[in-house]
Amino acid sequence: QVQLAESGGGLVQAGGSLRLSCTSSGRTLPLYAMAWFRLAPGKDRELVASIRWHGGDTYYADSVKGRFTISRESAKKMMYLQMSSLKPEDTAVYYCAQSDVKGAYNIWGQGTQVTVSS
Repeated sequence: QVQLAESGGGLVQAGGSLRLSCTSSGRTLPLYAMAWFRLAPGKDRELVASIRWHGGDTYYADSVKGRFTISRESAKKMMYLQMSSLKPEDTAVYYCAQSDVKGAYNIWGQGTQVTVSS
């Protein structure tokens, strides 16, 4: 069974930066794409950024374009989210997820809290 674990969350002032990491462990499955989602109180889950494991094509939500950067280290099966110019509205629990061949994200981490103070 594949397990994902996020780390790097915390409390930061507006304008600051954080880097989230996601580690994949356990049973080895083909990696097609991975992504970062976030869930804030009272809001729907939002796809923040995604990356195709082979090729490295990326997607960003409009709300984070130019501020967040998604990347991966294939050899280590790790994914990162570099977050800069953080805003209070970025406050949420951030989850990493792994997709299957059809693009469905069905493997999830436990989440890491990011809190941005104004």
